[in-house]
Amino acid sequence: MAIPKVMGTEIEYGITVKNDRDFDPISSCVLLVNAYREERAATILWDYDQENPLADARGFQVDGEKYTPNQQENIARNKTLENGARYYVDHAHPEYSCPEVTNPHELVVHEKAGERIVEFSRREATTLLPEGTQMLIHKNNSDHKGNSYGSHENYLMDRRTSFKQIVEHLMPFFVSRQVYTGSGKVGSENRAHPCDYQISQRADFFETEVALDTMVKRPIINTRDEPHADREKYRRLHVIVGDANMSEYTIYLRQGATAIILAMIEDGAIDRDLSLRDPVRAIKEVSHDPTCTRAVELAGGRSITAVQMQLEFLEMARRYCASREVGPWAADILEKWETVLSALERAPLELADRIDWVIKQVMIERFLEKKELDWRSPRAQMLDLQYHDLRPDKGLYYLLERQGQVERIVTDQEITTAITEPPEDTRAYFRGQCLKRYGEEVFGVNWDSISFGLGDDPIKRVLMAEPLKGSKQHVEELLDRSTTAAELVTNLRA
Repeated sequence: MAIPKVMGTEIEYGITVKNDRDFDPISSCVLLVNAYREERAATILWDYDQENPLADARGFQVDGEKYTPNQQENIARNKTLENGARYYVDHAHPEYSCPEVTNPHELVVHEKAGERIVEFSRREATTLLPEGTQMLIHKNNSDHKGNSYGSHENYLMDRRTSFKQIVEHLMPFFVSRQVYTGSGKVGSENRAHPCDYQISQRADFFETEVALDTMVKRPIINTRDEPHADREKYRRLHVIVGDANMSEYTIYLRQGATAIILAMIEDGAIDRDLSLRDPVRAIKEVSHDPTCTRAVELAGGRSITAVQMQLEFLEMARRYCASREVGPWAADILEKWETVLSALERAPLELADRIDWVIKQVMIERFLEKKELDWRSPRAQMLDLQYHDLRPDKGLYYLLERQGQVERIVTDQEITTAITEPPEDTRAYFRGQCLKRYGEEVFGVNWDSISFGLGDDPIKRVLMAEPLKGSKQHVEELLDRSTTAAELVTNLRA
């Protein structure tokens, strides 16, 4: 029986400072992250001791050195937030990792809360910049100068599941799912074939099938083996192949469909071989065809379109979900999945209120027709970028949202609440509540631990190896009778 698909996302945002000739992305990121102030976040360390980015899921350790910043740099680059999230500097980008959630609806809520948090800190950071300059943040994946940055998904899986089986079934799923997960992009990059417009922002940057790297020779399937949970029981599937999405509908369908497929892999419920002859070539071919009619070649010799491939996955998913309990959200995901695939087969432009790449394509085409311009106009690329602008008054996605032209999944109130409150049904609740209640005594945090500095006593680390423990149901009574961190540690040992 498949384990519950606890999930989360890590979004790397594009950053620049307008009118700054000496723009330094790293110092700008540090300024941005520190501009978001919660009462105690400025003194809490991120616990790098619990991380091992060189472990490979194929069963070996990659050569290299693990980077651990000194204490001052650690505090400057990392913020653990009271909603259970991590907000930090990753290389030359600000990154927001949402707290662990148990379903795609909550994932949308907390990913969108991340957008609000980053935008709030952008406004604060801009007030500290020289007059005439302005910090700009985009939730996208490319600067159109050859640089790509990621939007990563994470899913809890059973470690007993063969990684070979995961790769075999996920490869065709990932290559084909971009027809509803892509964010759309004007032009091409990374030496890919020229095109006016394509489905995915990331597809041009994938150069190999399976590997540990995330920044060079990017793989379609990443092998990082860093579970952030009990290593004997769990695997964290680290998905780097997706786009940064603005549409709530797209995010919701992306997470839900992927979670169902992963459960099916665990239960051995995928009974067809959809292996591709050349996945790296196919991912670009699919992306470069907004008509969704181009066929890709399977290893067995037949050729099918990405939509037809997704329809086969959907058919298996319907049988699977009819035979067992996946989650109360599964029925809605299956319905939306079928609706979207039917529209993609019939006329993709029907999805101009739901799927990012179609929303963007229609918006840009209307502008170009009105101005009598073509796709090679610099203004097309400008609109592409502005779609992802986090400023509520400038971002084109937010404009469409205010006008009621895109379908929503969550409410503004849910997003507002998630800015300060953690999910209640995962260990993120315990993490967030500890920061709220005992923040001055919290020494360090990681996804699977929290450490307390209790006066002259040695640091006390509380392990959280089970992602579904530490929920409100599990710990609320414990927290209520622990007025200090010392009492909490004592009560945990009782």
